[in-house]
Amino acid sequence: MTHLTAGTGAAQHPESKPPVLRLNALVKSFGPVRVLDGVSLEVRPGTIHALLGGNGSGKSTTIKVLAGVYAADGGELEVGGVPVDLAGYGPEDAERAGLRFVHQDLGLFDDLSIEENFALASGYPVHAAGGIDWKRLRERVASLIAAYGIAGTPDTPIHRLRPADKTLVAIARALQDEESGRLIVVLDEPTASLGRRESTELLERVRLRAAQGQTFVIVSHRMQEVLAVSDDFTVFRDGKVAAHLIDSSPSEEELIAYMAGSQVRALEPTGSISHARSAPLLAFEGIAAGPLTDVSLTVHRGEIVGVAGLAGSGRSTLLSLAFGCFRPERGRMLLDGRDFSPRTVKQAMKAGIALVPEDRSRDAAFADFTVSQNLSVAVLPRLRRRGRLDGALARRFAVDLIGRFRIKVAGPDALFASMSGGNQQKTILARWMQRDPRLLLLDEPTQGVDAMSRAEIYDVIRESARNDNAAVIVSSDLGELHALCDRIVVVSDGRIVREVAAAETSVDELAAAVLSSPKTEERSAA
Repeated sequence: MTHLTAGTGAAQHPESKPPVLRLNALVKSFGPVRVLDGVSLEVRPGTIHALLGGNGSGKSTTIKVLAGVYAADGGELEVGGVPVDLAGYGPEDAERAGLRFVHQDLGLFDDLSIEENFALASGYPVHAAGGIDWKRLRERVASLIAAYGIAGTPDTPIHRLRPADKTLVAIARALQDEESGRLIVVLDEPTASLGRRESTELLERVRLRAAQGQTFVIVSHRMQEVLAVSDDFTVFRDGKVAAHLIDSSPSEEELIAYMAGSQVRALEPTGSISHARSAPLLAFEGIAAGPLTDVSLTVHRGEIVGVAGLAGSGRSTLLSLAFGCFRPERGRMLLDGRDFSPRTVKQAMKAGIALVPEDRSRDAAFADFTVSQNLSVAVLPRLRRRGRLDGALARRFAVDLIGRFRIKVAGPDALFASMSGGNQQKTILARWMQRDPRLLLLDEPTQGVDAMSRAEIYDVIRESARNDNAAVIVSSDLGELHALCDRIVVVSDGRIVREVAAAETSVDELAAAVLSSPKTEERSAA
């Protein structure tokens, strides 16, 4: 574990002040799996303390232990200098200790007013005659609205507020019984559903409250936002604390290195490989379909080809064509040098092609099915015995895949929806890899995926290419294409406007190519 402390400490938060929240040697297991292994944490008063780590690293479990949702197996908790007994600790104990939680699901009632949402949490004030004292409630809520800069009035319905203001309402509601900075607010992915501008606005308000002495703990996957707003950082990896960074200004690369450990190398460019003499596997010749007007591209065995372009450029259409989702209007496709025109997805699968789509929730996942069932759907014929699905055999297959692809899940019978985004994506990838596809098509393969899962997905793709297969990857993350691919093509206005070896370009040059018009590209090539 790394513990870094800047010598001076934050000016408004001297190091000499004792922590307002302290965890020591926290342990939590689910069955034989230890998910927290001696986790320790110290939060200074009046700071924003970020908890970072990949999906399954332990940060969310730590939050749930603090909230009293999970019972700890061991460890010590101290809030405001007062020891808290973790034996029998529950949500009511967390509230009494001064811990408040604002989750991604804000728990607000959209059709009720701001004041009604406040009153549902704290109770309605009553006057001497026994009725609701609306005047007192309205005055109290109006003062909180002003203090938090919420764009609304006490009688404004929640559904009329902007998303950032809804989050501020949830924070203000959690702190409405605040007593001189005693409470600690835990924000769990507060900006996950917000756009960049609203995220910035919300975090600026949070920063302002911290400057006034409020203590925050924030969990977020948005690294740049965390870096912009946080004073201190605790980084989790594999159920342990990999680093404590106190009054520090780390770079995004440093945080990812702590989060990923040795896996961080998988996120770095590996250098381009020449495939000039490799046999072509897939070829598009003069393809027109949907937004594509005239595309020619050859993908060789052992090669990873990236496709970059703005939304609507036609980049994803290439994958859909190869997977048999629809047929081209003009041109032809070749597979191993022979005409290839799959009429159905089933025909494409039989030819050894697999597709991991952009929207896994809509197009790839069965959220209410088990992990075993989700893994089974691509190989059902192998799992049938006497015409029926052999559930025990399917679970054995699933257990093997869970281990091979390092999927963090309670077991093969756990629901798909119970997993983190990174583990869901690894499950979708494992589903296809058990078929040993010779052509792997991936659309935004690591969107919403943490650094560790991203590294593991990269390893799977590279290993497949080393086995004389090929991959075509569409991604909006140009850094991903640069790190993972041998060759990158840029699609604009339905055609390929540039093709480069990854080792011979930079991410900035790729971005310029994507944003340039076809005419600009033609002039620059002339």
